This record gives sequence, C-alpha cells and structure tokens, in this order.
Amino acid sequence: MKNIMLVCGAGMSTSLLVTKMEKAAKALGDEVHIFALPISEGIKRLQEVDCCLLGPQVRYEKKNIEQKIQELGLSVPFDVIDMRDYGTMNGEKVYAFAKALMGE
Repeated sequence: MKNIMLVCGAGMSTSLLVTKMEKAAKALGDEVHIFALPISEGIKRLQEVDCCLLGPQVRYEKKNIEQKIQELGLSVPFDVIDMRDYGTMNGEKVYAFAKALMGE
C-alpha cells in the first residue's frame, strides 16, 4: 500500500482534495493511504511516505522539503500540486500526478 501525503499551511484546505483523491484511487482499484498535514508536521513524516505533494500555497517550502529529504537520505518523490487542479479540487488529476511522480 502506497502512502501519499499532502501538505499545506494548516492541513485543513487539502482535506476535501484527499477525499476526492481517495475516490479516484478506489475507482482504479488502487489501495492507497492519502492524508493531509500542515507543513510543520509533514516535514517530520517524510520517512513514512511514498510521495509528498505540496499545496500551491506552500510552494515556497519546496527547497526545505528537498533539503530534508536529502538530509534523511530518502528518495521520496515530491512536487507542488498544479494550482488549477488544486483550486478545482480535481482528485483524479492530482492522484494521477502522484502516481506519475512515483513512476506508476
């Protein structure tokens, strides 16, 4: 089972997106655990995930995430969620983006 973490400012605005991504994963028959956390907590849990997606509002944290991944010697794929997909809460596209980052 893959673990996909979404991070944003407070971990609240991504909760609806998590639900929509879970629905998209279920439709494909994929077993995944998708969850959202505030950036401060997400950085602490990088070792537990297979993919990390940043909300557009915390894109400025991308360097910090990259640095932490390197410090921990991890190979966790991560990137910023497309602003349009985030704004429209397009769970299918964001889930497909996460899968592509993980090489699936």
